[in-house]
Amino acid sequence: MSLPTDKTLPTPDPRERQLIQGYGPGRFRISDVEHTGAVLVLPHRTLAWPVVAAGDIAPANIAAVIEAAPTVEVLVVGCGARASFIPPSRRDALKAHGIALEVMDTGAACRTYNVLLAEGRRVAAALMPL
Repeated sequence: MSLPTDKTLPTPDPRERQLIQGYGPGRFRISDVEHTGAVLVLPHRTLAWPVVAAGDIAPANIAAVIEAAPTVEVLVVGCGARASFIPPSRRDALKAHGIALEVMDTGAACRTYNVLLAEGRRVAAALMPL
């Protein structure tokens, strides 16, 4: 059940994958489950994520993404209402794990994650709520 302020997204093929179905102020709807606050979305599970700003992204708080099997090649970062700057040192630390960052606003990140997932890409999303 979604509130009128939610943004509803088109859903790719739902074969037991974590699909982002909607987002709204402070929350996400992922594979028919409501999540409050920031989340890490991997193809087969969604986790609460204790980050409040894009600049806080570091290997320690995305360990689930780094350790995912199969490995993640792209981490789509949703920064809230607007894209934010990720310090080069943080990008480099993730690149050392073979993970490329794509940073954008949360709405674009939700859509991009779903498209990449539908294409069979090894993708995860780190999403901060609006």
